[in-house]
Amino acid sequence: MSDALDRLFATIASRKGGDPSQSYTAKLLAAGVEKCARKFGEEATETVIAAIQQDKAELAKESADVLYHLAVLWAASGITPEDVYAVLKSREGQSGLEENAGRKT
Repeated sequence: MSDALDRLFATIASRKGGDPSQSYTAKLLAAGVEKCARKFGEEATETVIAAIQQDKAELAKESADVLYHLAVLWAASGITPEDVYAVLKSREGQSGLEENAGRKT
């Protein structure tokens, strides 16, 4: 999975600063973090709806859209998949309950 996500991110990053009239990705990135975040939220909501409706084909399609828009949001925000992988790695071997408890202060 990470190879596919890394390739997707590399493609997205290569479009940063590109011509928005020639690339949807360049258009999103040019619109800024807020637009990218809103689009990610829209796709996440559509994914939730597909899951609730138990529509596996639509869930797969919307999940792909979520991953794409998440990667666009990362690029717009100046983080990379490696940044996210480092956080995931730091959580390995820790239960989700422990990790959540560590967040509450």
